[in-house]
Amino acid sequence: MGRFSLNEFINKTQQDDSENEYFELETERVLEVNLNGEVWSKMGAMISYVGDIKFERERVLEHGLGKMFKKALTGEGTQLMKAMGKGRLYLADQGKKVTVFDLKDETICVNGNDLLAFEPSIDWDIHLMRKMAGVMSGGLFNVTLKGRGKVAITTHFEPLTLLVKPGETVYTDPHATVAWSGTLSPEFKTDISFRTFIGRGSGESIQMAFSGEGFVIIQPYEEVYMSKEG
Repeated sequence: MGRFSLNEFINKTQQDDSENEYFELETERVLEVNLNGEVWSKMGAMISYVGDIKFERERVLEHGLGKMFKKALTGEGTQLMKAMGKGRLYLADQGKKVTVFDLKDETICVNGNDLLAFEPSIDWDIHLMRKMAGVMSGGLFNVTLKGRGKVAITTHFEPLTLLVKPGETVYTDPHATVAWSGTLSPEFKTDISFRTFIGRGSGESIQMAFSGEGFVIIQPYEEVYMSKEG
């Protein structure tokens, strides 16, 4: 059989029905959810499904009044979608690479734009980085996820994890920062001259500063965040 035949392509790229974990990396850029109940995902992330699955946009009071107000104040563009039923659900986000974590009573903070999906057993909350709101378009917000269960995030290209050690502050570009451990609380440093030499943005340079002990996940890409009006 020729190496460019249609059958060979199908055999090489077809889904693997033998894997049945709740979250499976069907490819490095497609997440398969073997659904039997519910899952939360980023709105618009569904690319295909098989089985009896229904989709519902996050309702205004789905997660309580407090979170509704936070989302309104942050102008946060990442709406959530709930998938319910039984079957195989395939999720992706603009061809970004998917990474899955299995939290075991741990906490991770994820840039809201980079959160793909999480189990309903995970407790989550939205946090606005207020010092960023007047500087970056739309500000910058993150979602804190904790508890036990699977979480899927996305990155442009391969993620890199930086270890934060006591006495050694790690500085990152907010546009390239994807996630960090719940033990860390980033601060912000403004350096006007820094942007002259590094980075591609305009105006003041803002860096995130991580001190203490934990980790930071970055991507080799500066992601542009749009405001709610943009």
